[in-house]
Amino acid sequence: MEIINTSSPVISNPSLIFSTESPSITSATPSPCVNSIPKTPKSPLARMMTPLASPMKKAIASMQTYLEEMGHLTKLDPQDSWLPITESRNGNAYYAAFHTLSSGIGFQALLLPLAFTTLGWVWGIISLSLAFVWQLYTLWLLIQLHEAVPGTRYSRYLRLSVAAFGERLGKILALFPTLYLAGGTCVSLIMMGGSTLKIFFHTVCGATCNANSLSTIEWYVVFVCSATVLSQLPNLNSIAGVSLIGAITAVTYCTLTWTLSVSTTRPPGVSYAPVRTESDVENICGVLNALGIIAFAFRGHNLVLEIQGTMPSSMKNPSSVPMWKGVKFSYIIIAFCLFPMAIGGYWAYGNLIPTNGGMLSALDQYHRNETSKVILGFTSLFVVINSLTSFQIYAMPVFDNLEFRYTSKQNGPCPWWLRTGLRIFFGCLAFFISVALPFLKNLAGLIGGVALPVTLAYPCLMWIRIKKPEKSSAMWWLNWTLGTLGMALSVLLVFGAIWSIVTQGIPIHFFKPQ
Repeated sequence: MEIINTSSPVISNPSLIFSTESPSITSATPSPCVNSIPKTPKSPLARMMTPLASPMKKAIASMQTYLEEMGHLTKLDPQDSWLPITESRNGNAYYAAFHTLSSGIGFQALLLPLAFTTLGWVWGIISLSLAFVWQLYTLWLLIQLHEAVPGTRYSRYLRLSVAAFGERLGKILALFPTLYLAGGTCVSLIMMGGSTLKIFFHTVCGATCNANSLSTIEWYVVFVCSATVLSQLPNLNSIAGVSLIGAITAVTYCTLTWTLSVSTTRPPGVSYAPVRTESDVENICGVLNALGIIAFAFRGHNLVLEIQGTMPSSMKNPSSVPMWKGVKFSYIIIAFCLFPMAIGGYWAYGNLIPTNGGMLSALDQYHRNETSKVILGFTSLFVVINSLTSFQIYAMPVFDNLEFRYTSKQNGPCPWWLRTGLRIFFGCLAFFISVALPFLKNLAGLIGGVALPVTLAYPCLMWIRIKKPEKSSAMWWLNWTLGTLGMALSVLLVFGAIWSIVTQGIPIHFFKPQ
């Protein structure tokens, strides 16, 4: 549990500071608590130094310097060492890059050309570029806010929100969007992974075997069982290798998808004219829905604090330095995946891009006969592997929250059997939702609108509340402008998505995944 205390703690017992049992207790900046202790007024007798005065003074000064350099002047919370996110704090810039890539690229990228069908070439590229720069800036804000208060590390998005906006308002603003992003993304990954497993089976098997041997629900079961077994890895640092595999497969299938689409013959009837209707309201809502798809493509902000929380930190070596290095490296790669996907996919298919599945469905629909089955099979397999690995990092905050409830009541770590049971329970719950509500994958615009404040608005407002920049300064104006614009845009996107759903409709069918 993170300590949310805007005032610096006063350490009354220095012996508590030297705890070597928990690697999770570090701080980026020294606490001013030592200097804030009232000093005793000097007496005329102070000039009469005893022989022991000078060595004692030097020892105290050396000890204070050591504590300041190590940055251990912080409150100790043993609960952090019991929870999956902060259980291990031996992460580094490489781990941060792996996790950021795995959480930053996903099936949402496959839907980007769909946004261009409404926005067109110019506004599509402008919107995608502005969204990329904006969300990269808010990532930097979150990384700096991780240790904004001396003696405290905010290793969870919700804790930072509560520190910035207060207990009640912070939970109202951040609890639902962050849990929705974590749990909702896991549900979407089950749908994507299960349906892609079915496509992979059709591609490999072809006409030589019974392609209807398993239903869609049964493929979901196969995916969930695999994801649940993999989720038994104990903490966020332990899945660094899993995230590396997920990052490699994500970059590979993104590159394969847009490369195959661009290099093959375009289907007849491709048009680049933006989709318009006779109703101005429907046109506006269509544009907002397209912006929601772009916003939905940039994910992972709800995990950046958790990833940074896995790193050691001290005054001389704050965790923000390796974290920012990992993020910069990963987002260079993300840019080389998302922009070619959006631009190349729209060039290849134009307005013919399928609304369900995006680029993956277009590749299967238009180029199945002229593309090698080996390449198509590998592309589908990479999507499945990436979905499996992404499931782990997005489920980790849910596991952390479930174990937090237990450790708070029992004042001790979860036994292994309970931790295993909680993760199996979450896998079953996510599977049930994916089967019961299969139309959720058609709500990309709505999901993007709901999640947009977490990515583009809250970090700016948190910076103002915690850092308190000088009024009317450049940072003050920039963050107020972006924060307000982000909140207004979120409301508009949600309204536009709901209007589009009401007017155009979506195929709603319960317990009947297609």
